[in-house]
Amino acid sequence: MAEWLAERFPREQEGELGRRLAFLVSQPVLAGVAETAGVEASLSVSPGEAKAGVAKRATVLADALEAALGALYLDGGLDAARNFVRRAWNDAMTVQADPPKDAKTALQEWAQKRGLELPAYEITGRSGPPHAPEFTVTVTVGANDALGIAGNRRAAEQAAAEALLMRLSP
Repeated sequence: MAEWLAERFPREQEGELGRRLAFLVSQPVLAGVAETAGVEASLSVSPGEAKAGVAKRATVLADALEAALGALYLDGGLDAARNFVRRAWNDAMTVQADPPKDAKTALQEWAQKRGLELPAYEITGRSGPPHAPEFTVTVTVGANDALGIAGNRRAAEQAAAEALLMRLSP
């Protein structure tokens, strides 16, 4: 992926390439590629997990895709892995003309431009069963705060940052 990014965007700075890389290997993108590639059909889960929809979860799909890509590399070599990556990620690679910026980064930059302290994230709730937890995170910047709820802490932090950015945007 890094090789492809350097080829495709030779004039971009390291930070911009890093944001692109982070986006392309993020869980939502990996899960989307896994869905398109039909990875779910190859997963073997217990009947109970199948009823709970485990094979459809983004975390499971992303992890399975990474494992399949590793197996492809070990079995077929670098060229086979490179060819698969370039086909499977082509849409994600071309969807954004500018380097993506995740909500947490955007919120941090918003705060810094205004001379405020960096955003503070706090887990303010956790519910759900162990196999499907739900995290509530509160982000605070100055006198502003917002909540985010998701199936893991990082996603809840991103959701909170997005919610606060939406509130702060004119």
